[in-house]
Amino acid sequence: MNMQNTTQGLFDYIQKSPTSFHAVSAAAAALEQAGYRPLLESERWDLQPGDRYYVTRNQSSLIAFRMPERVEGFMVGAAHTDSPCFRIKDNAAVTVEGYTKLDANKYGGMIYTSWLDRPLSIAGRLLVRSNRGVESRLVNLDQDLMVIPGLAIHMDRSINEGKHLSAQVDLMPLLGKGKVDFFSLAAEAAGVRKEDILSHDLFVYNHDRGTRVGAEGEFILCPRLDDLQCAYGLLEGFLRMEEPKAVPVLCLFDSEEIGSQTRQGAMSTFLSDTLRRITGAVGLSEEDHLRLIAGSMMVSADNAHGVHPNHPEKAALTSRPKLGDGIVVKYGSGYCTSGVSAALFLDILEQAGIPYQSYFNHSDVTGGRTLGGLAMTQVPMYSVDIGLAQLAMHSACETAGTADTGYLIDAMKRFFAAKVTETDVGSYIVEG
Repeated sequence: MNMQNTTQGLFDYIQKSPTSFHAVSAAAAALEQAGYRPLLESERWDLQPGDRYYVTRNQSSLIAFRMPERVEGFMVGAAHTDSPCFRIKDNAAVTVEGYTKLDANKYGGMIYTSWLDRPLSIAGRLLVRSNRGVESRLVNLDQDLMVIPGLAIHMDRSINEGKHLSAQVDLMPLLGKGKVDFFSLAAEAAGVRKEDILSHDLFVYNHDRGTRVGAEGEFILCPRLDDLQCAYGLLEGFLRMEEPKAVPVLCLFDSEEIGSQTRQGAMSTFLSDTLRRITGAVGLSEEDHLRLIAGSMMVSADNAHGVHPNHPEKAALTSRPKLGDGIVVKYGSGYCTSGVSAALFLDILEQAGIPYQSYFNHSDVTGGRTLGGLAMTQVPMYSVDIGLAQLAMHSACETAGTADTGYLIDAMKRFFAAKVTETDVGSYIVEG
């Protein structure tokens, strides 16, 4: 696989995906180009063997699948589309001292200081009144539009001493001089009238573009690598897989950064509902459905913490992933990986010669829950948590390994085409 083309493909996807709505829109466009047909949850599904489909929920989550001649289990790959950022409030424009700034809520656990003094823009969706009722319009102002200016050291000599930043005071983006009508800008960018806007889901995002850094270009520096690097790797692996032996299912979930407890999050019924409709379309019973779920597998892909060159003491004594050294399999509290699921996935990696690493939390640090563990509350199947090693997770701009995107694409290309069978208690076969 050409690393330069893969990296540029990743950068292009992230550039098209300033919000979860845009990430799903970009994925849907790639799927349609490959022959996948859109479905609506509100309509009856007539699924035909050999056909390819995708369905979205809230425009910010997506599930795609291929229908085989016989449904004999599912191979599910999941990542998430959202990243920490700021969400624009209603009546957001605030004019003070001859400037207009915007009032915004924090979304997810971001690193505040990383958002200072860099070009920012706004994207999301507008819900507008039209002749056909209420319509959703994606919008992306896509320009170096705003900045959150830091305070000069001359005005705060303690600024380098762990100063607390207030989201309400210190992190309001500067939009312009004088009184600026923000929603008129958004309406113009979306091609609608301001007075037709009923509601909105608008977010501030880092407008920087991805780039390669390092003496040999071995690192990538880019916004939203968590988790669009995995989302892109899964999407490309899904598109490039050969003839599958089970039902391959691609999941891109929204709301991971805020707990996944939404109708479009990993903890919702979105995946469960979709899998039931697939088995129902071929006339399988509830017993058959449960039997297939018990023999299915999920890869939950969300980036992992690489050992930090300036703070190696923050990593575990062993299991210290490095950027560019392969896929990271995550173990321990908060992760859904078991000995069985890890072995099944590692069997696929080793057969393909794909490098991998392991990750455990530092023993004094509690890890968070992942979308795989949350999804398993609805669809219990063998599940393994993986990711790609990165630094500065939840920063406005993150660092990862250049080679790792290609490793993930290769791994998921093989995973989606495979099939797992439990032949006896404690015995398994990975086909393909």
